[in-house]
Amino acid sequence: MNELKVKDLIKCTEGKLILGKEEEICDDFSKDTRTIKDGDIYIGIKGQNFDGNTMWEKALENGAKGVIVQGINFSEENLEKWKEKIIIKVEDSLEALYKIAEYKRSLYNIPVIGITGSVGKTSTKDIVANVVSQKYNTLKTQGNYNNNIGVPFTILNLKDHEAAVIEMGMNHLREISLLTKIAKPTISIITNIGTSHIGNLGSRENILKAKLEILEGMEKPILVINNDNDLLSKWGKENKDNIEIHTYGIEEKSEVNAKEIIESTDSSEFVCEINNKKIKIHVPVGGIHFVYNAICAVTVANLLGIEEEKIKNGIETFELTKKRMDIIELESGVKLIDDSYNASLESMQVALKHLSQYRESRKIAVLGDMLELGDFAKELHEEVGKKVIENNIDILFCCGENAKYIANKAQEQGMKNVFYFTNKEEMQNKLKDTIEAKDVILFKASNGMKFSSIIEFLKDTRFLKNL
Repeated sequence: MNELKVKDLIKCTEGKLILGKEEEICDDFSKDTRTIKDGDIYIGIKGQNFDGNTMWEKALENGAKGVIVQGINFSEENLEKWKEKIIIKVEDSLEALYKIAEYKRSLYNIPVIGITGSVGKTSTKDIVANVVSQKYNTLKTQGNYNNNIGVPFTILNLKDHEAAVIEMGMNHLREISLLTKIAKPTISIITNIGTSHIGNLGSRENILKAKLEILEGMEKPILVINNDNDLLSKWGKENKDNIEIHTYGIEEKSEVNAKEIIESTDSSEFVCEINNKKIKIHVPVGGIHFVYNAICAVTVANLLGIEEEKIKNGIETFELTKKRMDIIELESGVKLIDDSYNASLESMQVALKHLSQYRESRKIAVLGDMLELGDFAKELHEEVGKKVIENNIDILFCCGENAKYIANKAQEQGMKNVFYFTNKEEMQNKLKDTIEAKDVILFKASNGMKFSSIIEFLKDTRFLKNL
C-alpha cells in the first residue's frame, strides 16, 4: 500500500500545518461528518449552499484524526482542545482535494480504466470492473460518484489495489478534463454520444468534444469506443492513425462483435471471438444495451490479457448498481423495473424497447422529465412519445413539466390509455388503482424527478400484494 503522510499532504497542497506530526499516516478521507469513521482525515468542501469547512470540529468530535480546511481562524482554546489531532489549513480545500488525489494516483503504476459517455457509464463500469477483478484486485467508482468530488475521493480509496475502474460524468465542457488529469487513465472508454446535457452543450458534436477530453489525462492514449455510435465511429475512422483506438459493436464491423444474439426479458446470450476462439457468453440482465456493455468489457479485458474463461465468468456474475434496470417482483406477480436514476432520449429508447419484450404481460410506462435539455426539451420529449407507440406500450403515465410532450405525442398518434399529471402523488394513487396482477411497470425519469419514491410507495402498498 502506498501510504500518504501528513508531510505529503502539506507538500502537495502547499498547506500550513497548524497541529499534528508530519510523519502521521493518513489512510482514509471523508467529506461528511455524518458518516465519518475513526481515523479519517476530514476535508471541508465549500459548496453553493453549505460550507463544510465550518463543520471541522464536528468531524473531530465524531472520530476524525485530522482536518483539512480553508478560511478558519483557530483560537488558542481550539488549539489546546485538539492538540492531539491534525489540522492543516489550505487556501482552497477543493483544490487541495484535487491535488491530494492527483498525488495519490501518481504513487500507483496500475491499469486505470476511465469510463465516460452519454448513457451507460455506470452499468458499463459495473461489468468492466467485475471482469477486470477476475485478474486484479480492483477498485471501482461506487454508485454514481463520478463528478469533481466523487472521482478524487474514489482515487483516495486506493490501497492495495492492482487496478481501478473510474466513471467520469460531466454537464459542461472542461469538466472531464479536470477528472482525467486526476485519474490519469491508462485505458479510456467512451460508451456513446447521445443527447444528455445537450441543453448545456448545444449539440451532439460539442458533447463528443467534451467526452474526448478524457484523452487529456492519458500519457499514451488507448481509447475503446462503441463503433455503432455514429459520431464515435466517424471520429474513430478519422483519428485511427493518431491514437490507438479499439472498437466494439453489433452492427458495424469491429474489433469485438457480438453475434448470434438471443434476448429474453431477464438475460441475453451472444457469441463473440476472444483470442481467435468463439465464446458463448450469458449476460444476467435483459436489454441489448447490456450486450454492448459486455462486449466493451471483452475489449478491455483483451487489452489487459485476461483469459477468456475469466472474461466469461466476470460478465456472467456481475451485479448492477441499484436503480439501473433493477427488477423488483412483488407478491402479486407485478414487476417494477426501476430505471429511475437518470434519463435521456437514448436511455428512454432502450428502456422502452426492453419493456416491449414482456409480450405476455400488460406493459405500463411511468415516464418523467429528462432534464438539462434546454431548447431541445420539447422535441426530444416528443421523440419519446413516438417510441412509446413504436414499442406497443399498453398504458402511459407521465409526470413533469416537459413530460406532457411525451403524453401529447402519444395521444396524437392514437394511444388511448394516456394519463398526465403535474403532481407525483396524484399519479401514484391513480397508478395504484390501475395496476393489475402480472403487470410490468417501467419507471424512467431524470433523478431530479425522484420517481424512486413512487416505487417505494408501491412496494409498501398492501393493495398490490393482494391483487
